[in-house]
Amino acid sequence: MNLPVILDVALGLIFIYLILSLLASEIQELIATVLQWRAQHLRKSIEIFLGGGVQNSEDAKVIDLANRIYSNPLISSLNQEAKGFLATLPRKCTWAIASLSRSFKKEKPGIQAKDTIFGNQKHSAPSYIPASAFAMTLMDSLQLPMLLQTLTDSRLEKFKSQRLGEIEKILLKLQEQVNYDDNFAIFFNYAYQSFAEMQADFEQIIYNFKQNKANLHTSLNRMAESIDRYIANFEAEMPNNELAVKALKHLQFLRRNMFDDIQKTISTGGLQPNISEVVQIINKGSSVYEEIKTALQDDSEAFQNLEKVMGNLPPSIVEKINLFAKTARTRIQKTESGVNLLRLEIESSFNNSMERASGVYKRNAKGVAILIGCLIATSANADTFHIVSRLSKDSALRETIVNNAGEIIRQNPDFANLEALKNQTDGILTNISLPIGWNNVNLEQQIAWTPQKQQSFPIFKALSVFMGWIISGIAIAMGAPFWFDLLNKIVNVRNSGKIPSSSRNSSDDRAVG
Repeated sequence: MNLPVILDVALGLIFIYLILSLLASEIQELIATVLQWRAQHLRKSIEIFLGGGVQNSEDAKVIDLANRIYSNPLISSLNQEAKGFLATLPRKCTWAIASLSRSFKKEKPGIQAKDTIFGNQKHSAPSYIPASAFAMTLMDSLQLPMLLQTLTDSRLEKFKSQRLGEIEKILLKLQEQVNYDDNFAIFFNYAYQSFAEMQADFEQIIYNFKQNKANLHTSLNRMAESIDRYIANFEAEMPNNELAVKALKHLQFLRRNMFDDIQKTISTGGLQPNISEVVQIINKGSSVYEEIKTALQDDSEAFQNLEKVMGNLPPSIVEKINLFAKTARTRIQKTESGVNLLRLEIESSFNNSMERASGVYKRNAKGVAILIGCLIATSANADTFHIVSRLSKDSALRETIVNNAGEIIRQNPDFANLEALKNQTDGILTNISLPIGWNNVNLEQQIAWTPQKQQSFPIFKALSVFMGWIISGIAIAMGAPFWFDLLNKIVNVRNSGKIPSSSRNSSDDRAVG
């Protein structure tokens, strides 16, 4: 057997593998869609991520937290579903089949939250969740943004009271020092009136901050502007007195010390909780947790909700958040928004976890692909040994397959147009009698036996056929893209030695001339 024949046999064998691989891909994709393998695997991977390992992934608290994440609008909106009876009918059928398949799985006792695999009576879920969406949803499920806002509100309220108290203390001290001199009476009336106006400004600033109408930096700048107005009014109306000048200097020093460097004020005053304080929020018994509890004492509903959420937190997620914080602290050299640092760290960890989960899914899918490939090879009687034998002996069949393979490669230079490729291979299956199938011709050539023959079944020859099925099944599991690329390369190698048609025609014309 010369090299061109060997290439043609290999090309024909690869072409048959390609056709069967396309069929296998369709079957596997259909099964994955109906049984929602990707969505199920993602849900299980998230439970493992939250539980800190497979052994804790079935914990009731982990399941409950996962259900809350999946119920969040940010995640549930990722799962787009059709509307209307006719549009949803096929989907309901797949739900029924998937639910039936899951009913055979043994559930862990004592887990009421997991009424369906996706929780809260949901029959479907997204098969992909962006890391940013997961991080934001997890923090929202832990109520971290709300608790951080509560903590900042409380600290800003204290900051306001302290600054106003210091200013009022300066006024009272001045009043004592001048012994309530009547010459200062008009000035003090004006000073306290201005103080009341500044106090009202501060209250409005705090209100706007709590209503999310201004951020922390803007709120402090407005407080500084209000103090500037007060100092200007104080200086304009104060009597020409050494004690009054001294009080003015105290006010100016207070203003510079607190508001010249807003970022420093935020940092030193703890107005914007850092990453360490963010972590302490979910650690019951920590000083920050107690501070939040104190701030929520007047809001009984919020307080009870805090106790409920923190009481249902799985220990693994508390450990994970602590680990995220420790990792984040090693990456920064300055105090930043703790919640942003934590979100970025959760995103990074989630991406790493999902990469590993994707590898597990691919390995599982490859095992299913081998099983499907073997089933297809058996049902189609695709015996690799017999296919090679037929191709090496039947030149007409070999040439027909090679020509069709070349035509497919010519019309599909890459694997992008999958639908067109499937249609072309389907047409080839109807026009070419491939060396596969359970017809008498194949059986006679494979094992020299047909059902019509009055002779015993050749068991030893059948063993060779069985091995041929196994080889074909493994080859089919390699996937259509693999065989398409290999087919493309072999077709190019086979055709590389041919003279281009234009050159051949030119040579013929010169010979005739």
